[in-house]
Amino acid sequence: MIGLISATAAGAAARDRLAAAWPDRTRVYDGPVGDAVRRAFAECGQLVCFLATGAVVRLVAPLLGDKATDPGVVCVDEGGRYAVSLVGGHGGGANELAREVGAVLGAEPVVTTATDAVGIAGLDTLGLHVEGAVAAVSRALLDGEPVALRAEAAWPLPPLPVAEDGPYAIRVTDRLVESSEREAVLRPPTLVVGVGASKGAPAAEVLDVIGSALRDAGLSVRSVAELATVDAKAEEPGIVEAAARLGVPLVTYAAEDLARVEVPNPSDAPLAAVGTPSVAEAAALVRGGELLVPKRKSAASPAMATCAVVRRPGRGRLAVVGLGPGARDLLTPRARAELERASVLVGLDQYVDQIRDLLRPGTRILESGLGAEEERARTAVAEARKGQAVALIGSGDAGVYAMASPALAEASDDIDVVGVPGVTAALAAGAILGAPLGHDHVSISLSDLHTPWEVIERRVRAAAEADLVVTFYNPRSRGRDWQLPKALAILAGHREPTTPVGVVRNASRPDESSRLTTLGALDPATVDMMTVVTVGNTATREIAGRMVTPRGYRWQAPQEDAQ
Repeated sequence: MIGLISATAAGAAARDRLAAAWPDRTRVYDGPVGDAVRRAFAECGQLVCFLATGAVVRLVAPLLGDKATDPGVVCVDEGGRYAVSLVGGHGGGANELAREVGAVLGAEPVVTTATDAVGIAGLDTLGLHVEGAVAAVSRALLDGEPVALRAEAAWPLPPLPVAEDGPYAIRVTDRLVESSEREAVLRPPTLVVGVGASKGAPAAEVLDVIGSALRDAGLSVRSVAELATVDAKAEEPGIVEAAARLGVPLVTYAAEDLARVEVPNPSDAPLAAVGTPSVAEAAALVRGGELLVPKRKSAASPAMATCAVVRRPGRGRLAVVGLGPGARDLLTPRARAELERASVLVGLDQYVDQIRDLLRPGTRILESGLGAEEERARTAVAEARKGQAVALIGSGDAGVYAMASPALAEASDDIDVVGVPGVTAALAAGAILGAPLGHDHVSISLSDLHTPWEVIERRVRAAAEADLVVTFYNPRSRGRDWQLPKALAILAGHREPTTPVGVVRNASRPDESSRLTTLGALDPATVDMMTVVTVGNTATREIAGRMVTPRGYRWQAPQEDAQ
């Protein structure tokens, strides 16, 4: 919950705007400001104070305890010009909150955390447990000193400006290790602990057998991703409490699914009790991995708990990102976040140039020229299979005549795939023209490089007969100058010559141009590959210089009757 505190009418107005935008995330604290801040600090995970920073500093200073647990605090000035991340930039999420508040209120986010200021991912923002010389290694990264990345466990990390070797190091491991004074240790959640327990097994016994199993195997409890057990034990108090105290989810599986898992130590006892010859080992192994610790019993007599430990390799991550039509303000926040998260970027060189300034230091860029779509898709998937966090970029929406199709045709289920939608060329052009896509519409590419012309022509004819608004992608190039006239002729067989046609070139880019013409007057020679051509249906009209396709046909009936 985010506590909101204000002292003046101007502050209250901005406070109320934020409360209205986030009704489920915020709570307004009224009364004397000092009391309100103290109550919010104790009750909320974050605070937004519509007060001067000096006043907030004096109010929260006596309340501060530890940056790992203190709430994040953001200050917004009386004029609503700035959202300042004051306390808990990383641990309390104040940096991101300042950006979110700024987006809602139109305020400039002010973030002074060193790593954020220079675009380096903070080691405490990676979503992993971090220990060791975090401050020293972070300073080395900021100062440009060589920092080695020693990855004993593959994990899709964001970009870090690391070197092959150096006096400082970032170590990625799930093993128990003693870090040096120049080493930060990242704990990837690679370990799954399968747990079995008799009814009434105390949480202390469950935790004891888990702890001893991990210690004896030289593994860190901070790399435990989840506890796993059989469905019949989903509400066993000792197991539920153990998961809660470890801070990990409890995942359960049906007995018949566990019974199909091959294990080294099956037993008749669990088969009779819950319907599977193995609980701990099978639950840990059911989704694959390497068995590091076979089933072991707790030290109590009689033993009421068992556990087994499996290491699951980190899965690579492929984000297929749509950049939109080109304008920076049409690049979605989600796309920006994925660009910052990716340690490897794969894309067409001209698209890479559009967003190069958004990439974090240390991002590895793999770019190529036109005509290498399949090669880029294979490269992106191969990098993800190495355990990398990869972004594969394309213009518009990555799933519309772009990179998602070839990439997903290459990708199997051994990597995680995330699709990030973008504003398509058809949508960008439609917004410029007016509302040409207000009713049923279709997009058709006239490029016959991948699709035989006979298929394209059949689709154009079907769209013409169905009276659909048609947006043509890839309408004409130097080597393909007859397809657009042919497609327009097919449409002309079903629509009047006065049918509105919108022509938009380089939508949303600095050299954008657009014009409204008609089906009979359009000169195909004025169209190129950077152009989108939208042909209206029989209901489309030009109204006040704009292309409009009504949502239905009924609205025209009174006009027709009047005629």
